[in-house]
Amino acid sequence: MELHDDKTFEGTVYTDKVIKGREFQSCTFKKCDFSNSDFSHNKFIDCVFEGCNLSLMRLTGTTLNNAVFSNCKILGVNFSECQSMLFTVRFDACILDYASFMGRKMLNTRFTKSSLKETTFSQANMAGSVFDECDLSGTVFNRADLGSANFTTSYNYTIDPEINNIKNAAFSADGITGLLTKYQIRIV
Repeated sequence: MELHDDKTFEGTVYTDKVIKGREFQSCTFKKCDFSNSDFSHNKFIDCVFEGCNLSLMRLTGTTLNNAVFSNCKILGVNFSECQSMLFTVRFDACILDYASFMGRKMLNTRFTKSSLKETTFSQANMAGSVFDECDLSGTVFNRADLGSANFTTSYNYTIDPEINNIKNAAFSADGITGLLTKYQIRIV
């Protein structure tokens, strides 16, 4: 496996490319375009992605350990195909629309000022996670563990308390309608 340690990649364009057998440790990716690329079976450990386009990137069997994404466009990425062991990520001001975290164990994960429209968290363990100022329009929470998660500043979510664990989760009074949508009641 080819190792890249403590390197900065700036403006790298790998659209529609296949990159395999690489390990990136403590690397920073700035304004890179990896859209529609295949980064399956690589390792990203303690890496930071800033202002990158990672839309439709394939990550089958890829390790994401302490990966930070800031101001990135990450449309349609299936994170559920990543290695589950040591999977830890953080998202700040990202567009994560149409992504999938199905079945992921993501305790205490932080999503800040991000768009997660139509994103899937079915069967995910999001206990203790924070959704800070996130747009969750159309996001799917189905049999998810949201215990102690914080949604107080997020909006446009619909979460069914009967099929998701929301014990000790925090919601704002304005967002309470997102927990009652299935009952077709009006709150005035």
